[in-house]
Parts: sequence; C-alpha cells; structure tokens
Amino acid sequence: MAARSSGKLMRVVASDAADFEEAWSEICDRRVGSDVDVEKDVAKIIAEVRAGGDEALRGFVKKFDGARLDTLEVGRDEWDEACEQVDSADRAAIGKAAMRVREFHRKRIPSSWEMREEGGGYMGQRVRPLARVGLYVPGGKAVCPSSVVMNAIPASVVEVPEILMVTPPGKDGTIRPEVLMAARVAGVHRVFKMGGAHAVAALAYGTETVPRVDKITGPGSIWVATAKKQVFGQVGIDSEAGPTEVAIVADRSATPAWIAADLISQAEHDELAQAVLITHVKGLVGRVQEQISRQIAKLDRADIARKSLQSRGAIVQTRNLEESMRRADEYAAEHLVLAVEDPEKVSKTVQNAGAIFLGHYTPVAVGDYLAGPNHVLPTGGTARFFSPLSVEDFLKRTSFMKFEPPKLRELGADLVRLANVEGLTGHGASVELRLQKIRRARREREAAREIEL
Repeated sequence: MAARSSGKLMRVVASDAADFEEAWSEICDRRVGSDVDVEKDVAKIIAEVRAGGDEALRGFVKKFDGARLDTLEVGRDEWDEACEQVDSADRAAIGKAAMRVREFHRKRIPSSWEMREEGGGYMGQRVRPLARVGLYVPGGKAVCPSSVVMNAIPASVVEVPEILMVTPPGKDGTIRPEVLMAARVAGVHRVFKMGGAHAVAALAYGTETVPRVDKITGPGSIWVATAKKQVFGQVGIDSEAGPTEVAIVADRSATPAWIAADLISQAEHDELAQAVLITHVKGLVGRVQEQISRQIAKLDRADIARKSLQSRGAIVQTRNLEESMRRADEYAAEHLVLAVEDPEKVSKTVQNAGAIFLGHYTPVAVGDYLAGPNHVLPTGGTARFFSPLSVEDFLKRTSFMKFEPPKLRELGADLVRLANVEGLTGHGASVELRLQKIRRARREREAAREIEL
C-alpha cells in the first residue's frame, strides 16, 4: 500500500499502482473483527436479564450507566417536564425534521391486495403492522434526537400499536430533554431508561415492566450490535449495523474545503468510521489533505476524527470518472456523495449505495437530519442487498389463497406431478383425494342429468 505522505492524515492509493488491488480490497473490507469476550459477556447479560427481569435491568443500569433507578420507565409527568425544557428554536427544528421525514415515508405505503381467477381461484396478500416494536437510541454523552425521529416515524406512519424506545440515562437517571421531545413528536408511546445489551435483552424477552416486542431497530455500540445478533430469531432486527462510512466521488468542480468537511463529518462519529474519497483529479488530493489538517484542528471531536482518518480513511486516485464510479459501486457505501458537475446523470449509473447525495450543496448532514429519507442505512458493503430503514420494516405480509373445486380440478394433475417429482407423494395424495371427490361429484351430476332426460 502506498505510504502516507508526511503530515497527511489519510493514505493515498492510486489505481495504477502495482499493489492497488490488495489495498483496495483492504479498504472495501470494513468488517470489525468479532470479539469473543464481548460475545460471551453479551450472552451472559442476556441470560441474566431473562432470569432476573427488572431487578437485573436496574443492576446493569447502575453498573454501566452509574444511575440508580427506582422505575425503569419515563413517567408522563417527567416526559412533559422534559419537553417544556427544550429551547423553542430546537423544538421547532426537531418538529420540522419529524414533519419532513413523516411526509417522505407516507409517499408509498404497501397495501393489501387480492386477485380472483376464473374457476374459483382467490389469492392475495394482507399487509399488517407489527404489534409492538422496540427502538434503540444511543445515549449517555450523545444527544441523538435524529435517531429517534428516523427510527420511530416509519413505525408511526404505518400505525404500529405500541412503539417502545430504550435509551441509556445519564448518571442522574434522566434522559436528555431533546431526546424525549423527539420521541413525543415522532409518535413513541413508551420510553425506558436503559441501554446496552441488557436493553436489547429486555425488549427481546420482556420483563415485569418491559413488554416483549416483535422487532428491534436502531444503531448502537458493539455490545448492542452483538446482542441484536444473538436475540435474532426470537425477535426481528433491522440489520447488523456497523460503523458509519462515506464514499465521496469528486471531479474538477468539487471544492476541496467542502470535501474535507464531508470526510471529517463522518470520521467524527467513531474511531472505526470510514471516510473514502475517490477522484481522478490529482490536484484535488493534496488540497483536500491540507483542508483536513486545517479543519480538524478546530473540531470538538478532533481526536476521534483524526484516529478514524489515520486508521480507516483513504483517498483513491483513479484514471477517470467512469473508474471512480465503478469503484464506488464495488465499495457499496452507506453514504455516497457525488461531488461532480452533473450528479443527476452520474447517479443513474449507481447500483450499490444506501443513500446518494447529489451535488455540491447536499452534504451527508442533510440526510442525517431533515431531508426526509431515512438515515438508518446499510453499512459495511451490505448496500449490495440491504435497503434503508422504511415503513416496510414495520409491516408484515401474509399471503392467502383459496381454490374452489373447478380450480383444483384444472390444476390438480400438475400439482400431483410436481409433488411426485420431488418425491413427496404425501403431498400428491392430499390433492388426489380431493380430486377423487370432485370426479365422483361430477359423475353423479352427469348421471342425474341422464335420468332427467
């Protein structure tokens, strides 16, 4: 892999270098190694919550969050008081974000449908909301009202009867007012003060206070991600989310300072976040590096961003825009920024991306907060086969079918043949017995008509 230039945070790899494919493969492999100890510890936490219920939950909240709680659920008065503390301008901004996200998700809600065929065939699909869902919202030092909005509103739009939210409390046992305000405007019904693997376990299996849910969505730490993976099957999950990531494809029309800011905006999330610039413009590389050094010095989360860019970031220098787009598709980014002259045209070639940000005036932050599309996106290259969180994630589909005797008579022989091809003669017999009755009834009707004649 190409060496990092002196004083530069991000390594640079060129597609015409002899070792490029090896370096590119490393960049595309965003997997974070499984921690055996975390797997074991999470399994133990889950088992303790299943056995100990609320008492075990309060113990884990005290251990991991430093909060002593008499009750796990946020009371109505506490919720009301928290909402009143939110600055009016902040309240308006949260409300605007919720309104825009709700409007976007209302555009296309799957509906039930049915069809009827000649001869008595009747079939279709019924679409119903899940009965109860649990939303995980990171907490502690973080303030994440946007995560509340993005997770809760799709569930609210399809009228899930019970939307529960869990989030870690501060050491004083409270939840940030902005988070509770977002929960209210987004349609959350109940809020519980807990986070980590123990919160996931409570949602998956239920306790005396926390009802068991049908599905858990929302991002979290490696402990949360591991817990979601371990309870999957007992409960649905949205995905196994990994660290956030961005790929930026840039041409000569891009502004170096803006590109640097977009890379930093993802890197400041997490030391494991990955920010990648893909460009065929050689002169852009150095200018972006210089801007990163300037901007990161003023950043509140400079240490986190610096470590992310140094250990996980990369600038990929390609031969032309076509190659840049091909590499972007291979990378399959959670966030794909097209900082190019004709982004709409270029975006039509994209096959793999969680969300696409078109043009120079659409930073990832637009999608993070209030554009409308969901910011819960597939990570780690899973955009090849996963989609953003949407109303579909809070719905279940049930198919139904009905055959009247004429329809079964029409298709029965083929049914029996297909069953026999698979060696499942019992399947064929279940059809043949009915066909025999249909044939007898037909013969009896024909005999009755002959007598009448």
